[in-house]
Amino acid sequence: MSLRHRDALGGRAAIAGIGATEFSKDSGRSELKLAVEAVHAALDDAGLTPADVDGLVTFTMDTSPEITVAQAAGIGELSFFSRIHYGGGAACATVQQAALAVAAGIADVVVCYRAFNERSGRRFGSGVQRREPSAEGAALGWQLPYGLLTPASWVAMAAQRYLHAYGLTPEAFGHVAVTDRRYAATNPAAYFHGKPITLADHAASRWIAEPLRLLDCCQETDGGQALVVTSVERARDLPQPPAVVVAAAQGAGRNQEAMTSFYRDGLTGLPESAVVARQLWRTSGLGPGDIDVGILYDHFTPFVLMQLEEFGFCGPGEAADFVAADALPLNTHGGQLGEAYLHGMNGIAEAVRQVRGTSVNQVPGAAHTLVTAGTGVPTSGLILGPDGT
Repeated sequence: MSLRHRDALGGRAAIAGIGATEFSKDSGRSELKLAVEAVHAALDDAGLTPADVDGLVTFTMDTSPEITVAQAAGIGELSFFSRIHYGGGAACATVQQAALAVAAGIADVVVCYRAFNERSGRRFGSGVQRREPSAEGAALGWQLPYGLLTPASWVAMAAQRYLHAYGLTPEAFGHVAVTDRRYAATNPAAYFHGKPITLADHAASRWIAEPLRLLDCCQETDGGQALVVTSVERARDLPQPPAVVVAAAQGAGRNQEAMTSFYRDGLTGLPESAVVARQLWRTSGLGPGDIDVGILYDHFTPFVLMQLEEFGFCGPGEAADFVAADALPLNTHGGQLGEAYLHGMNGIAEAVRQVRGTSVNQVPGAAHTLVTAGTGVPTSGLILGPDGT
């Protein structure tokens, strides 16, 4: 059973710096180089130096270990280093881990990073090609022989059931794609800068795995993103306004698998997101009506709709209309569909910009921003806000 009480982490740490490389389809350099560039950019943004860092957090999937990044970036001794599992589900949990270390006094300045050549190198969209034997991998033995080989094919199973259950057509997913690309079109850092799409464009894009079309699937990107986490007190003395970690949570549901939880009672929701939602609302004392911007993990459009429903922004089957009505500013950087696929880390950076008031698509008066991590897997989430919240 997940926690039934608010935790004590909220308000204890803040994101004080953000930094990224360019987002491209061919970076022309190693993943380690991308990681170091992003770390240096985030430290510069925070007004800190490598010598100030004593903690690093990344993903288990990252090819650049903490000690290697520390060495290459000119960072000295580390008192804390950690990795989070489950692909994109780790994104917000990297900040949670960093905040826990800071709140416990284990580290003073922790940098969270993620860097990969996901387009020019290993492309996740190519599916499972080889896997070492493991208990986790055994679950895929029930899917792979039947042709479910890629993330798109796994999500398509749930997406098809969602449409059937609520009497919808694939156009329901198009509203997410159109919204993301509208914001990406005005974001100079986005790969699809200047390239909005329409519902007709979405409907004309080729099938990937029915009912998913090309424009329902996130990009494959080369790049790196880093975030600097420290105490709220220290962040107040740094150049940028603190983006306070109002709440942070991880969640895994019953009968959870990684992208293939087909043996649950239903396929039209994301129970792992519900676990995260309950803890974020409980700890922050906030609710859906208090959120000014939603940065929702959008590797595939159907799971954005399900997240909105799990977090209580609308009822089951109502999320497509909710998005179409622009009821909540959503993925104002363009998301992973429009800006870049950085396993959700670039979404956290956008949430920081919204809190600072520096986003290229700034929402006036934005105070509380919800960020979610990868869906269909054990996941995580954050609520960020300005100092004093």
